Amino acid sequence: MRYLWRAVDHEGEVLESYVTKKRDKSAAFRFLKKAMKRHGKAETIVTDGLRSYPAAMHELGNEGRREVGRYLNNRVENSHLPFRRRERAMQRFRRMKTLQKFASIHTSVHNHFSQERHLVSRQVYKERRSAALAEWQSLMA
Repeated sequence: MRYLWRAVDHEGEVLESYVTKKRDKSAAFRFLKKAMKRHGKAETIVTDGLRSYPAAMHELGNEGRREVGRYLNNRVENSHLPFRRRERAMQRFRRMKTLQKFASIHTSVHNHFSQERHLVSRQVYKERRSAALAEWQSLMA
């Protein structure tokens, strides 16, 4: 059993992903410290009800920024869906190293090509998708 920790911004883009064997205070502390070092302190941090979060946030000194609620965590939970779909197609992961590598790569690719399809017309969506693909190909060349 492995645990995938994810930091998601207010628009649903995945900022950070981290894989651990345990889901305890030290794992939460490492994840939060890594995310805050890279992205800075957030105004609010929405988490699930896991009790290792407040313990880790107390050590970091930002326990007052934590919010927990029934539907507040939906953005993070929904960001798991494309990852889980791909994981199921691959018939799970065999090693933690490959899981971490896949999670970081999948995140960057998904963030790049995610175009909020439901908010724009088909023509605009196709133009944005083509532009994202052209940019991706120029980065890979």
